[in-house]
Amino acid sequence: MQNELERIQTETEGFSIEQTLQYLAEQFPNQVAFSTSFGEEDQVVTDFILKNNIPIRIFTLDTGRLFKETYDVFYKTELKYNTKIETYFPDTKQVEELMTQKGPMSFYDSVENRKECCNIRKIEPLKRALADVKVWITGLRAEQSENRHDFARFQLAPQFNCIKYNPLIEWTYDEMKTYIQQNGIPYNVLHDKGFLSIGCAPCTRAIREGEDIRAGRWWWEISKKECGLHG
Repeated sequence: MQNELERIQTETEGFSIEQTLQYLAEQFPNQVAFSTSFGEEDQVVTDFILKNNIPIRIFTLDTGRLFKETYDVFYKTELKYNTKIETYFPDTKQVEELMTQKGPMSFYDSVENRKECCNIRKIEPLKRALADVKVWITGLRAEQSENRHDFARFQLAPQFNCIKYNPLIEWTYDEMKTYIQQNGIPYNVLHDKGFLSIGCAPCTRAIREGEDIRAGRWWWEISKKECGLHG
């Protein structure tokens, strides 16, 4: 996989995002997928894919704990681009056992419990979604968090046995906002209320002035603020 990563990096050097997405779709037909959580970054990548008619799968993970506003963006996105977005849910039995044994708010009790919930609701469905994927596209940006500063445009994702492409990794927050405004892209209204990073409703709050972009995620923890999808 390392050799393939290096080849992709070399052959796409100097390419625009559109050119890189098209290249990947041609190199790996039916084996390139983009995971969206309907945040602003993901909406930008969705626009790049769909307005250019690039044959790349778009899917989302429905954890069962999302904000209503997230479903609103889901709905508006499908309408705008006349498309259907694949949806993956967590395993019913695992969720039932978690809720029965630990209740609906176990993630507040410990980091271990929170990671258990993330694993059931996010990691396991993502593994299914990426089962036959060679290249996984994300909406990550380096300035989102300290943990993401060192992420590259292309990198290995060994836990999912694929290569990850981060087209917006070097974009600034202002560049992203400008692109959304100029292209009339649907976005989550919670972003206008201080929710810069949006995940499950019980685990997300608006950030305060001067706080890190991801400070509103799992705010009760002192940790890396990641669920395991990206580190």
